[in-house]
Amino acid sequence: MKTLLTIGGAAIILLIGGATLTNSLQEEGDVIARNGLHWHPKLEIYVKGEKVAIPQNIGIGAVHQPMHTHDDLPVIHLEFNGTVHASDLMLGQFFTNWGTDMHSFGQGPHMLVNGVENTEYERYILRDGDVIELHYD
Repeated sequence: MKTLLTIGGAAIILLIGGATLTNSLQEEGDVIARNGLHWHPKLEIYVKGEKVAIPQNIGIGAVHQPMHTHDDLPVIHLEFNGTVHASDLMLGQFFTNWGTDMHSFGQGPHMLVNGVENTEYERYILRDGDVIELHYD
């Protein structure tokens, strides 16, 4: 027999007669927002001091990705509906949407987030208003 319980907003399926308990949501600590978000970090890439142009309309196409660019670069648009997990907002996801390896620009990178050195690279969780600089040799 299956029973659906809701505890703290998480749907739990309890199988009576078996010892299985399954949480249908990812871990609570991974949730950034429950009702979507609309954030605008900025990303600039420099190779040997020269700024690299990030293309317009990354993530825009037949399937509109919630992480994308328009013509207002260097802004990255984060427009999510529903529950948003930390993994949805990682810098590496932007490069995946772009179809580009973050490490393909040269030696490095050296990353600054809001003027402070950061070594999280692909794992960095983008936040509203962030200014991210990637510098390659």
